[in-house]
Amino acid sequence: MAGEEVVGIADLKAEDAYRNGDLRRRAMVDLGSARSSAAVALRKDGRLLGTFTVFRQEVWPFSDKQIALLENFAAQAVIAMENARLITETREALEQQTATSEVLQVINSSPGDLTPVFDAMLEKATRLCEAGFGCLQTYDGKFFDVVATRGPPEFVAWTRQLGSFEPEPGTTIARLVQGEQTVLAVDLAESEAYREGASQRRAVVDVGGFRTILSIALHKDNVLLGALHVYRKEARPFTDEQIALLQNFAAQAVIAMENARLLTETREALEQQTATAEVLQVINSSPGDLAPSVHNFAVAQSLTQSLSWEAWHSKRRRTPHHTPRGPRPSASRAGIGSRGKRSRTAFAPQSVLVSL
Repeated sequence: MAGEEVVGIADLKAEDAYRNGDLRRRAMVDLGSARSSAAVALRKDGRLLGTFTVFRQEVWPFSDKQIALLENFAAQAVIAMENARLITETREALEQQTATSEVLQVINSSPGDLTPVFDAMLEKATRLCEAGFGCLQTYDGKFFDVVATRGPPEFVAWTRQLGSFEPEPGTTIARLVQGEQTVLAVDLAESEAYREGASQRRAVVDVGGFRTILSIALHKDNVLLGALHVYRKEARPFTDEQIALLQNFAAQAVIAMENARLLTETREALEQQTATAEVLQVINSSPGDLAPSVHNFAVAQSLTQSLSWEAWHSKRRRTPHHTPRGPRPSASRAGIGSRGKRSRTAFAPQSVLVSL
């Protein structure tokens, strides 16, 4: 319907569309025995939503009163469609708000423990985004590591075999490293990286069977900390609402990671202050006797071992399912600074020897 509101046809068989062999018109007349029809546009704010059409199997045009009745039914159909849309949007918005609130509750109930936070986040992200698979990766400035997954057992096993890896040019995570915040690849099999034979993209498509991926960068002060991904096995783009929801989950993941880092730094500072106070107490209580002080110096070495989020991340990387990649740089991975810079352990000996 080219802008018309009502189209009435007295005899479908006498129209040019039938004589010219239009397949739909031929089917209506020859198979459905339709001869007369009346169609009314279903419009909302000038936008065509569909049509309301009735047929007769004899040549008998519809009257003006009948067409007016049909227009009334069409208006009711538009109201019903709009109500259904609003109810659906309201329900989806409520589900998303509930999911966001539940993730925040997990963050608050698990201070410093990122595993339940990531698991809850992926469960809700894959369900609400209608994605069968999801994973969350951390990034140390060179390598990506999968730290949480959601999907069938074979997908979980496959991601665990990846180990630590560098992004290949043209892949989704490479684009995140280059500065993009959100990457949506509707059909991975048609991507340039796949056609050029990038091993990671080939594995995702040929082994994992994935076609559509949505990836969101995890940023803190313009430093890339990781990525949140959801996948589909059919080539179907994610909606703007689903993209916004995943962006919200990514922001929550960054908050959880930052909370864990701050809690760890606070705990470590408190432990070090306590150790210093205890040593001073021993010195004050044992004037002239160095043995107790030396003993406390040796005990204090344990406080130099980091228990930060990065240590949690390193523990995940040392589990048997990760593939070793050989020696790593000598810089300590004990924590992430306020601007993403890796901090070094100031003093981490394996033993303490004091000579007098």
